[in-house]
Amino acid sequence: MEFGTLITRTVLIYIVILLVFRLMGKREIGELSVVDFVISIMLAELAVISIENVEAPMARQIIPMLVLMIIQISLAFISLKSDKLRKLIDGSPSVLIRRGRIDEREMRKQRYNYDDLMMQLRQNNITYLSDVEFAILEPSGDLSVVKKEEGQDPKGAYLPLPLVLDGKVQEDHLRQIEKTPLWLRQELRKLGFKDIKKISFCSLGRNDTLFVDLKDD
Repeated sequence: MEFGTLITRTVLIYIVILLVFRLMGKREIGELSVVDFVISIMLAELAVISIENVEAPMARQIIPMLVLMIIQISLAFISLKSDKLRKLIDGSPSVLIRRGRIDEREMRKQRYNYDDLMMQLRQNNITYLSDVEFAILEPSGDLSVVKKEEGQDPKGAYLPLPLVLDGKVQEDHLRQIEKTPLWLRQELRKLGFKDIKKISFCSLGRNDTLFVDLKDD
């Protein structure tokens, strides 16, 4: 009887966790942020307790799982509207190599050594540091690499950062590419975009050209 109960509880917990992760969205299945990682650990611990403690009602573990799911979905929804909360939850990317030069101060700040840097560059199929224009340490711990292009002026290379998100100017990103909000507004007006609040996404590409995507009506 106890063996059958154990199998039943295992199957039920498996189904519950599968549904919880599906409801939390595809983002949870890929690279995890710190908050996502904590949620995953707590879900795993609750699952183990539920399976091992056959005497306790399953509701004692399933209800906390559902509460964690609600918390995660709520935070994800609120972070869509709040830049500050999004940065608090997900963190911000760190530029380790900028225009071909290593930012040692940022590496120390992130407690990131040269062995880590070289390993992740190799994972990005980069053999020589001299081939790297930008290297960005993402909040997930992955290293995103932008390679140098032949004949490209180093001063004309910019980080692929959003300058406008959901109608809001990203002033910290503008500072990183040595531009100002006034410059951005002037460039957008030249392209016929007078109301920034209508812009869903804007970034700077090659030759100071702006990519602009408007919000859906």
